[in-house]
Amino acid sequence: MTKCSFVPTSVTIMLLTSMLSACSGADSSQGANGAAKDEKPTEISIFTEFSTPEPPAADNPVTKEFEKRTNTKLNIMWTSSNALAEKQNVLLASGDMPDLMRIIDMKQVQAINMIKQGAFWDLGPYLKDYKNLSAYPKEIMDRAKVDGKQYMLPSVRPLQGNTFFNIRTDWLNNVGLPMPQTLDDFYIALKAFVDKDPDRNGKNDTYGYNGKNWNNIIDIFNKSNGKWKEVNGKLVDTDLEPGTRDGLVYLNKMFKDKIIPEDFSIMKTTDFENMAKAGKVGVQSDTTEGVFRSTEGAQKLDPKADFVAMTYLEGPQGKMVLTGTGFTGLYVIPKKVPEAKMKKILALLDYGASDEGFELACFGLKDIHFKVVDGFKTTTEQAVKDSVSQSSFGKIFEKYDPYLWAYRVGMPREVFERNKKIVDDRANYGVSDVSVGLFSDIDLKMGPDFKKKMDDMKTKVIMGKEPIESWDALVKSYKADANYMKMIDEFNQAYQDRKNSK
Repeated sequence: MTKCSFVPTSVTIMLLTSMLSACSGADSSQGANGAAKDEKPTEISIFTEFSTPEPPAADNPVTKEFEKRTNTKLNIMWTSSNALAEKQNVLLASGDMPDLMRIIDMKQVQAINMIKQGAFWDLGPYLKDYKNLSAYPKEIMDRAKVDGKQYMLPSVRPLQGNTFFNIRTDWLNNVGLPMPQTLDDFYIALKAFVDKDPDRNGKNDTYGYNGKNWNNIIDIFNKSNGKWKEVNGKLVDTDLEPGTRDGLVYLNKMFKDKIIPEDFSIMKTTDFENMAKAGKVGVQSDTTEGVFRSTEGAQKLDPKADFVAMTYLEGPQGKMVLTGTGFTGLYVIPKKVPEAKMKKILALLDYGASDEGFELACFGLKDIHFKVVDGFKTTTEQAVKDSVSQSSFGKIFEKYDPYLWAYRVGMPREVFERNKKIVDDRANYGVSDVSVGLFSDIDLKMGPDFKKKMDDMKTKVIMGKEPIESWDALVKSYKADANYMKMIDEFNQAYQDRKNSK
């Protein structure tokens, strides 16, 4: 039986027969992208990812409907999150890129170097002609700029409700513990999930935490969102700070106490989620709405299963939760694409950012993929079969919705209302990644090697393959490395330049 969910006011229900006049200024003689109806469809190739169990098929009805409404012919290369980085790098290196290409984040060195070499369109001068794209929040758009230009179009997402720890409150109830507030509370709860049979099956077969995004534990020790944080107006590299060392000691203790799986370091995104769905773990790292997939899976085994997003955790430097960048992935259009076609691609994306286009992308076709009764949406089996979700088509077509990460089709109203409150409360504790949009020449050349050595050592220390003193020695070597210290200086200069330009 499918579940009903409240339709948030930010998700407008529109009839599929409604006029398209709100989209890119189209009239009754035009398609949604402004093309004349008798004009030949524009063929557009797209590289993107999917997080649904299966990718949408080539003849997917949502794809066909987008083509019909926008007078396009779409060739979408769907790639799983597990393989995204590898396939992205292969495409970039080959130079044989699709017309519209998804980039994982602003830290993809290969993509940034190609931008600086002029490989992609600067979309900034054109966006004013597309009312839905130009309505994206300036704060988010500015974070996606390179050298002050909009080569990358962000796949917009809310600032709050971002990926963080979600904990099974039914397990907390079973072991007699409240929602953790501090890192000490967190550890006690996770250890109880290992030792006290939280699923009441009489077996010692559960883990506290699956280990996904373990670096976020270190973030809490540093009260940072990633590698960099601002201290007294300057950027500080947290990898060189005591908080990172303390975080590694904490994670190593987790590993020794079997709170995290032995193979956490080689598990894939789907492995982590499948572990949560199978009722084997008490903490899963995901967005506030994304974790509902894990809840639904776990409920097949235990109807009381409930992953609840944590509002914050308190470390040595205070309470915090990770604030999002405002996007999850970005899109670029190669310069080999003619200007006229580039504009049609923007028109397609602009339609996807309208209320109507966004509904089609995330929820599909009314009465086929979802039904609306008394203000509630009910998903259909066809939606599952067709992989219709914000985790598939919603990765390409987006409008800004501050509660996007609170709501998911199939979610009961009470869960949505609970998530909205969590999203609102997180604004009081959010910590942003201050380095988004900042670049260093040394980092572009040598940063990946620096990072790999650090990540390898972190993993070895967590797993007990190296003592914490080996981490100390690595930190000491980087502090003595002229290139590494110059990289820090370059990031600080870029940070000051950005502040001075405001």
